[in-house]
Amino acid sequence: MNKHKRLGKMKSHLLPRIFTLAPKKIGFAIFIGLGLSGLSACQLVDYNKPDGGLMPSGTPVTVDKVSKGDSLAQLGASQHPRILQTYGGEYSDPKLERMVAKIVGKLTAVSDKPDQTYRITILNSPNVNAFALPGGYVYVTRGLLALANDSSEVAAVLAHEMAHVTANHGILRQQKEAEVELTNQVVSEVLEDHSAERETAIRGKLRLAQFSRNQELQADAIGIKMLGQAGYDPFASPRFLQAMEAYAAYRNVSGATDATLDFLASHPSTPQRIQLATDQARKVGAPGVGKTDRDDFLNGIDGMIFGDTADEGYIRGNQFIHPKLGITFTVPEGFTIDNSSAAVIASGNNDIAVRFDGVALPRGSSPVDYIKSGWVSGLDPSTIQAITINGLEAARAHAANDRWQFDVVVIFVKDHVFRFLTAAPKNSSALNSVANATTSSFKALSSREVSALKPLRIHVLTIKGGETVASVAARMQGTNAKEKLLRIINALPATANLSAGDRIKIISE
Repeated sequence: MNKHKRLGKMKSHLLPRIFTLAPKKIGFAIFIGLGLSGLSACQLVDYNKPDGGLMPSGTPVTVDKVSKGDSLAQLGASQHPRILQTYGGEYSDPKLERMVAKIVGKLTAVSDKPDQTYRITILNSPNVNAFALPGGYVYVTRGLLALANDSSEVAAVLAHEMAHVTANHGILRQQKEAEVELTNQVVSEVLEDHSAERETAIRGKLRLAQFSRNQELQADAIGIKMLGQAGYDPFASPRFLQAMEAYAAYRNVSGATDATLDFLASHPSTPQRIQLATDQARKVGAPGVGKTDRDDFLNGIDGMIFGDTADEGYIRGNQFIHPKLGITFTVPEGFTIDNSSAAVIASGNNDIAVRFDGVALPRGSSPVDYIKSGWVSGLDPSTIQAITINGLEAARAHAANDRWQFDVVVIFVKDHVFRFLTAAPKNSSALNSVANATTSSFKALSSREVSALKPLRIHVLTIKGGETVASVAARMQGTNAKEKLLRIINALPATANLSAGDRIKIISE
């Protein structure tokens, strides 16, 4: 799907809905099996529950136990394309695939069902996520691999998801969901007392949530045990939970990509959960006993794409560039850009924000006709004017509601109409300056400019004598918080320095 079809919800606290948006965004499998239905979404953990005695199922649902014509297998086959579509398809890199396959092979060998088959898919998504389907489908995003620092951290995530498979969590959750749905349906049909109906529905949801918390405890316990048995550092699990929390905090400030698709949206990382994982690791072994295989990991991810692809557009500081659409614009200094699935949103101080998206150009329409076509609520018709932006046909207007004022600009480029909505509180005097600075920077790229654009990638460097965190961070691209991101992706504490011979990840073209 292409970026110019991205339409959807705005950040409500910054960009109140004033116009109607219709169409949504245009937008490796390592065979170690076959997948089925029932995505195992990890939910909140009940830290008051004991974690002892949790064991994987003795009869996991595997490819050998599901016939080709089984409805469950058919349902599972339908899930895989949906996941690929949601997460940008598969990411193909033989070097990276071999690294991940090696980790999965070690974990499988020590699991309670070493004959379980898996299909591991690296998803072409910058989001930090991993999840599993019963029957052997396990997914990990390149965003998660970029954040990890060694093989043991990747193994910690994969072991947790493999535990969901061997424990049949997806199948059991699906059965529980069906049971709750049936109960609610019966109550709805039999009882006329709607309060009793609602109470039954609430009880059903609570039972389902409790079931999921127990699944999480079980997957944590099994996964960390597998880590130790495979020879990995069992403390990699709490260590990576901390890394994900730090990265989530960084992205909350600097702009994020679809946080709802991230691991922490469905695998909450809290101090209690980190402590629980640490306690479980202590049962497996002492710190420093297991291997991290950092060098093998770094060799695998060297050169991997970081962040968005050309299909999604690139963020370079305060500039947004879309190679496939051949357009670019910049936002004022101090604004942060979020290239989300709904739109490109840049936010600044004092509740001022800019939203950018695009749709197919209606036939026979002019910019003025388009801006008057009914998609803007609160439009002031007297403010509509035809303008030209860097040689491109455009139109501008103002709109307002009881709390907000808006500057609306549409720009025609070939068969697309690109739309800027700048929002500011009613009492703000900065609306026009922010809107003018942003929209006037919009331009179409030449073919030479497009061909020169490259995605950001992970590059592994060996530190030379005299190099410091600051000097290495200066080589980072794609962020204004260079040193902060460098420390996060390399798990470097705030006071840690670099030594000659250290290997470190940086992000650059």
